[in-house]
Amino acid sequence: MRFLFEDYALDTDRRELHRATDVIVVTPQVFDLLDYLIRNRERVVSKDDLIDAVWNGRIVSDAALTTRLNAARSAIGDTGEKQRLIKTLPRKGFRFVGAVQEAQRPAIEPVGSAAQTGDTPPRLSIVVLPFANLNGDPEQDYFVDGVTESLTTDLSRIGGLFVIARNSAFSYKGKAVDVRQIGREFDVRYVLEGSVQRNGNRLRVNVQLVDAGTATHLWAERFDKPVADLFDMQDEIVSRLANTLDAQLIVAEARRAERSLHPQCDGLVLPRPGLVDEGVYP
Repeated sequence: MRFLFEDYALDTDRRELHRATDVIVVTPQVFDLLDYLIRNRERVVSKDDLIDAVWNGRIVSDAALTTRLNAARSAIGDTGEKQRLIKTLPRKGFRFVGAVQEAQRPAIEPVGSAAQTGDTPPRLSIVVLPFANLNGDPEQDYFVDGVTESLTTDLSRIGGLFVIARNSAFSYKGKAVDVRQIGREFDVRYVLEGSVQRNGNRLRVNVQLVDAGTATHLWAERFDKPVADLFDMQDEIVSRLANTLDAQLIVAEARRAERSLHPQCDGLVLPRPGLVDEGVYP
C-alpha cells in the first residue's frame, strides 16, 4: 500500500518514505508512527493508542513520544508550530489532517524474497544472536535480552529481509558459536552478534555484522551512552542499528552480486564501512 499526500509517499510494503524521487531516511519507530497516524486519520488517536501500536504497550516516557512525533513531523516537512499535517489536540491526542490518497502496489514478486531454492540461503537473510552480558550480572539480563529481541523485531520490518525468529536464536544464549555453523544451521547469509557492558552510569553496546559464509566482519559499531531511561536508550540503539543495518545489508548484497559477476575480483580487499559514527560518541 502507498499513501500519497502533498509530494510525499509512504510505501508500507517497502517501508520507505519518499518525497518526489528521493527516499527520506526515518527510523522504524518513526515510520510506524506515521503509518499508524495515516491509517487512522479519520479519528483522533490518543497517546496510549500510539504506545500500544508503536511500542507494543511498553512503558514510554512523554519525552520519548514527543521526540518521535517531532522526528515524524520533520520527515514530512511539518513542525509543532505549524501542525500542517500532524495536529495535536490538547488532552485528547493526535490526528493526521493532510489529504491522503491510497494506491495499491502491483502484485509482483519482490527482489529479495525469503523463498529458499536449493542450498542457497535466502537473499538478505539474518539471525540476531543473543547479545552477551559482559558484566555477568543476572539483573542486567532483562535489558540485554530486550536489546536482542527489539532489534530482531525491528529488522523483521525491513522489506525483503528474512529474519530468524527470536526463540530459535535464543537457543544459542551463553554458548560459544561458529558463525559458519550458525549460517548453515539457520540457512542465512548474515549473523548479527553483540555485547552489552555497564560501568556505573555508562552503558556500552558493541555489535558486529558477519558474513556467515566467510566469517568476514562486514560492519561494526559501538554505542556508549549514559544510563538514564533504559527503555528510551534501548529504543535509540535499536532504531539506529536497524536503520544502519538496512543500508549495510544492501551494500553487502551489492558486493556479493559484483563478485558473482566478476569472480576474478573475489580475492580483492574491499573497503570496509566506517567503524565510527561521529554522531554517536561523546
